[in-house]
Amino acid sequence: MRLTVFFMRDNKQAFRDHLLLEKNYSIHTVSGYGNDLNFFEAFIKAEFDQDDLTMVNYSQIRSWIVSLVDAGISNSSVNRKIASLKSFYKFLLKSKQIDASPLLKHKALKTPKKIQIPFSEKELDQVLNMLQYPEGFDGIRDKLMIELFYTTGIRRTELIHLLVQNVNLSSLTIKVIGKRNKERILPLLPSAAIQIKEYLDERAKIENVANPDYFFLSRKGIKLNDSFVYRIINHYFSHVSVKVKKSPHILRHTFATHLLNNGADINSVKELLGHSSLASTQVYTHSSLAELKKVYENAHPRNQK
Repeated sequence: MRLTVFFMRDNKQAFRDHLLLEKNYSIHTVSGYGNDLNFFEAFIKAEFDQDDLTMVNYSQIRSWIVSLVDAGISNSSVNRKIASLKSFYKFLLKSKQIDASPLLKHKALKTPKKIQIPFSEKELDQVLNMLQYPEGFDGIRDKLMIELFYTTGIRRTELIHLLVQNVNLSSLTIKVIGKRNKERILPLLPSAAIQIKEYLDERAKIENVANPDYFFLSRKGIKLNDSFVYRIINHYFSHVSVKVKKSPHILRHTFATHLLNNGADINSVKELLGHSSLASTQVYTHSSLAELKKVYENAHPRNQK
C-alpha cells in the first residue's frame, strides 16, 4: 500500500511538471489543477478506500460530481474541476499508465451563458483622459497598462510576461507570448508609444531591479503578479463604471467589441486576440450585435413611425 501511495505522489508531480514544462501553463494554473486533483484523491480515499487513481472508474467520478453539486458548488466550477481530472487522465494515457480515460464519455454540466458587458467608449475616455493618476512611476505605469490592454487586446498573463526586448518603438510593435507558447506581433498606437517612452524613463530610475528582463515592474523592481494587475484595473474603473466585472479580461473584451463595432473584420480581430479558432472570437459579436441593433432601430424607416 505504501508503494502505491508513493507512486501516486510521484505521478502527480510528474503531471505538474508536464503542465509547467511541456504545456507552458502558468504556476497559478498548475496550482489550481493540483488542488483539484488533491481534493478528488481525498474523496476517493474517503469514500472508496482507494489510493490508486489509475484504477478509478467513471462511476466513482460521478459520485464525486454529485457530492460537489450537493455541496452547492456551481456547475461551471464543477466543470473546471473535471477539466483538471481530464488533463490528468490524458497525461496518464499519453504516458501509457492507463489504457483508457474514465472520463472518455463524460459530458460537461450545463451552465448558463454569461454575456460579459464591455466598457463603453465614454468609460474608456474617462479613465484614460479624465482621471487623476498618482504622480511618478506608479501612475505612469498604471495608465500605460490600461492603454495596452485597451489598444492591443493583450491578455493579463501576456502583459505580465512582456519582455523589454520585445517592445519595439521603431516599428511600433510588441511581441507577446500567448497560450501554448505561441508568439504574435501586435501593433502599437502612437498614444501608447508616447506613454511607453515616458514609462521607460521612470523605470530606468529604479535601483536594484530584481527582474530586469520584464517590462512591467513594481516600484521595487519586481515582476508584477496576477492579483496586483487585477486590483489596478478594478481600482481605476471603479471610479467611472458601475459594471459588476471590472477586470483585465473585460478590457480585452472591450478591445474586441469596439473594433467590431467600428467595422473591423472578425478574422483580423481573431489574429489580434491570438485565438486558435474563430468560434472563440465570435463570443465578442454578442455585444457588437447589440450595437448593430441600436443603429438598426434608429435608422430603419419602419421604426420612425
